[in-house]
Amino acid sequence: MLDWVGYRKELMGSIGEVGRLSPDTLKGYQVLSGAGEKTGHLDAKTRELIALAVAVTTRCDGCITVHTTQALKQGATKEEIAEALGVAVAMNAGAAMVYSARVMDAVHANQAS
Repeated sequence: MLDWVGYRKELMGSIGEVGRLSPDTLKGYQVLSGAGEKTGHLDAKTRELIALAVAVTTRCDGCITVHTTQALKQGATKEEIAEALGVAVAMNAGAAMVYSARVMDAVHANQAS
């Protein structure tokens, strides 16, 4: 298993370096990252649970370590996190089914030509 706490600290240092070298890149990311909380439609815990599900579907280890910490700080339980991860699993399975249908479409197109 990864040392998630150590990894998060190391990652923040590397992101800080990117921010020093390209401050507008970091600033742009921070604007995007903070946009959701300004609307007030979702609470912070819900946003973090969504972020964890997306982190899984995009396979982003950095996102996992940052948003796990934030979800727990916002009061998310292991059970809520597991449910959000179940949504991620279903979405990946759903995407695989959709792309499986695309493969079958390609098979039919090749057989017709």
